[in-house]
Amino acid sequence: MEYTQEMNLQSESGYCMPFNDKKEEVVLTRTYGKQEDGSFNHGIDLAADRYVLRAVADGIVTAIGTDRVHGLYQTARYGKYDVTYGGIRNAMVAFGKRVKAGSILSISGNTLHLEVKYDGAEIDPVEFLKMLFGNMKMSGTESGMPDFETLDMDIPTDYDENMEEIEGLMARFYPEYLMEVAGGLYVVPDKTEQSLRNIFSLSAARSYFYDAIPSMANPLGLSERSVPIAAKVQNLLIGDFLNYLALRHRIFLSVMDEASKKKAMTKPSPPPES
Repeated sequence: MEYTQEMNLQSESGYCMPFNDKKEEVVLTRTYGKQEDGSFNHGIDLAADRYVLRAVADGIVTAIGTDRVHGLYQTARYGKYDVTYGGIRNAMVAFGKRVKAGSILSISGNTLHLEVKYDGAEIDPVEFLKMLFGNMKMSGTESGMPDFETLDMDIPTDYDENMEEIEGLMARFYPEYLMEVAGGLYVVPDKTEQSLRNIFSLSAARSYFYDAIPSMANPLGLSERSVPIAAKVQNLLIGDFLNYLALRHRIFLSVMDEASKKKAMTKPSPPPES
């Protein structure tokens, strides 16, 4: 196919590579086109075990399904481009939902099969990725991550010293954690659930909710007065996520010694050691 200027992708939300992070190492295992065994690969294959897959631009999810070629797959349309993510573990966005650059779409399996069509015609996904990268450079959106409004609060937690490592783990496993909680594959410990109930009951009794004018960024109307409550919730949620990693994936914070790891395998994770 001859590439023209009109094939450039327009996106108000910016651009993003389809993988978890621009620094993530992604190994190409099969190229597009005819293979040595005589078969034809209609996309590219990448070694990308449990990567968070993101929307590359403004778009809409146009298909989710399963077949012999792709396994579980998800297709998103960006302008005239149709991008299919094949061999995924979980689809995080439903059919018909609109997405922006950086929106989480799905979680990859051991291998990601990526196919791209432009106006119905199949193209080499590598050329599409090159175009995306060029758009990111030109627009200055190299991270490809949309900006989100957040509460202007400094909420300290017991995990602040290890937050960079925790955020890296969340980028990789948090969507899967939510899916397993929703599906009952991972059960939040009774103690954690009861603690959250107590916190919210106490917050309601002390009128922490709607203390300020609610907004899209702050739907409960929380104010600076609720920082201690927010910190307690943060501690519980982070602790439960680390508990999930320990029980389901045998993954621990680097600061934890062997005794702490054994303890984490039997009960919710304690705060990291200083």
